[in-house]
Amino acid sequence: MDETATPEAASRLRRTDTAPARAGSDEPLTADAFARLTGRITASISGVIDGKPEAVQSALIALLAEGHLLIEDVPGVGKTMLARALAATVDADVRRIQFTPDLLPGDITGVSVFNPVTRHFEFTQGAVFANIVIADEINRSSPKTQSSLLEAMEERQVTIDGRTHVLPSPFLVVATQNPLEMEGTYALPEAQRDRFLLRISMGYPDPAAEALMLRQRDVVNPLDAIEPVVTGRQVTAMIAWARGVHVAPALEEYVVALAQATRSHPDIRLGASPRATLQLVRAAKVRAALDGRSYVIPDDLTSLLNPVFGHRLIANRSAAGGRAGAVVVSEALERIAASVRVPLASRV
Repeated sequence: MDETATPEAASRLRRTDTAPARAGSDEPLTADAFARLTGRITASISGVIDGKPEAVQSALIALLAEGHLLIEDVPGVGKTMLARALAATVDADVRRIQFTPDLLPGDITGVSVFNPVTRHFEFTQGAVFANIVIADEINRSSPKTQSSLLEAMEERQVTIDGRTHVLPSPFLVVATQNPLEMEGTYALPEAQRDRFLLRISMGYPDPAAEALMLRQRDVVNPLDAIEPVVTGRQVTAMIAWARGVHVAPALEEYVVALAQATRSHPDIRLGASPRATLQLVRAAKVRAALDGRSYVIPDDLTSLLNPVFGHRLIANRSAAGGRAGAVVVSEALERIAASVRVPLASRV
């Protein structure tokens, strides 16, 4: 269902009242409960996204680390399908924005409308007022419209006519974009990319998964079978649980060393920001919790280095040598991960 982001056209998908009972809303959040709830989300999304466990895990990490997810790939590989599947697993407000060149900032954030009865301006909420916002083809809109998400993504609020309006919690933006088709697109500026916790690519499915898709989806849309498996309250509890995962001081120094290495690397013109350093730690905490651990290990950090840092860095043109900037950045991050000393005492 494709819609624009106008208040009249954006779809608010309220889940049924029976979902909290299925999700076990009364159970206390323990390590086992955290594993059960995250397992339900993963299983539900995996029923739609075949053969992409890394992408499913990344979507879950973005949700529980209170970050935002940028899915960047060619058309037709399931970017929007992953975003919609994640949104369908949560019993919360969901809105989908189809970004187009004529989309206005007010369509996203909302506008003040004059009420002739009360003779006052009244604020009408835009499509960003939801727990999960799907920003489909975000690079199709103008930079002015893209910038309307900056405050919402970082501060979880919007300011209209001098008044601040707080967004609901939890709040997650899942954006998709096509990196190859340049006609009619506007590249995301550095400040916008820096607000995304992770950038992932779906990639093409393997032959077995693609053949299975042909057999199963010719007459049935798997999204129709997804029902909410967790409530917004449970997501908030899982976020708090993941925030409590321990990060040793030695690993904090290790993260800082990784970030500083990107700022002095000869092939990189723009290194990782302090926001990137913080978000790498938050993502690593969630990854550790998903693995059933109450502490972060170095592998949690290095496995997330490219998804968290990659889209924030800009390669030097002299280092590219005709190659894509993303390739240069990826290779630089691999060398950085191999060269920065890994702390030995990582659990104390």
